[in-house]
Parts: sequence; structure tokens; C-alpha cells
Amino acid sequence: MARADVEDRRFETPKGTRRSVPFRGSSDSDRFGRATEVIARGMGTPWFLLGLTLFVALWMLWNTIAPADWQFDRADYGFIALTLVLSLQASYAAPLILLAQNRQDDRDRVQIEQDRQRAERNLADTEYLAREVVALRLAVKELASKDFIRQELRQVLDELDRRDDEQQEAAEHAR
Repeated sequence: MARADVEDRRFETPKGTRRSVPFRGSSDSDRFGRATEVIARGMGTPWFLLGLTLFVALWMLWNTIAPADWQFDRADYGFIALTLVLSLQASYAAPLILLAQNRQDDRDRVQIEQDRQRAERNLADTEYLAREVVALRLAVKELASKDFIRQELRQVLDELDRRDDEQQEAAEHAR
């Protein structure tokens, strides 16, 4: 059995620190998912919109102002190539964004489940601590207070004083 297989079976090792054993398509699928998220995140930035706007403006400007021999997408025909490029970009952008959203939904589901489990543990811990506090309060009520101990000590001292007085009287009568 390979060392990576043994390490992968250790349950005390956090999953993130284990050496990953690639399963068929697993790492490629995850790599593709991460790539789609990076692309989707990039498409949602102002820099992407600014870059796309500049690209379209330069494309239109070049194909309008440049000499006819240098133009590759004529304005007379309605910038057909530009339309195709933007359609192609949009046709890939939508599924990439959906893939990224699905991965985020999966992460959110896992996070919600972990939060629910943590809340249940916190509730159980809180209930346990509340029961312990009640038990301590009951135990403290059964403990002797300072006043009770003082009163008992006074009674013992009075009893000792009384015995002492009786012994002194008995000693005086004996003489």
C-alpha cells in the first residue's frame, strides 16, 4: 500500500493537509471548477467591462477609420465579426457563471450545515452548563453559611464555658 494511501486514511489529519490521491477526473474537475470561478469573478469586475468596452471601441474605430484594405470587419455590413465574437463570448460566459454559482451554492450548503451543527453543539453545551449552574446553586444552598457556623461555634463555646464553670465550682466544693 502506498504511503499516500495510508496518509489519506488517517482521520486525525485535517483534509486540507493530506496529500491528495487523484481519483479519475477528480482533480481535473476541481481544477476546471476553480478556473471557471476565476473567469466568472474576472467577468464581474469593472476592469473587464472597461477592457471589453475599449476592445469594442477600438474594433469599431479600426474598421471604420482604417484604410479599406486593412479593415477586416466592415461597418457597411454591421460589424458581423464583432457580433460573432461578442456572441461567442456571451455563449461561454453564461455557462461559466452558472458553474461558478453552482460551486458557490455547494459551498454555501456545506457552510450552512456546519453552522447548524455548530449551533446544535453550542445549544447542547449551553443546556449542559445551565444544568451544572442549577446543580451548583442547589449545592450552595445546602452549604453552611457564615452566620450558621458562627452560631454553632457560639453554642459550642457557651457549652465549653458552662462545663468549665461547672468544673471550677466542683473543684471549689471539693476543697
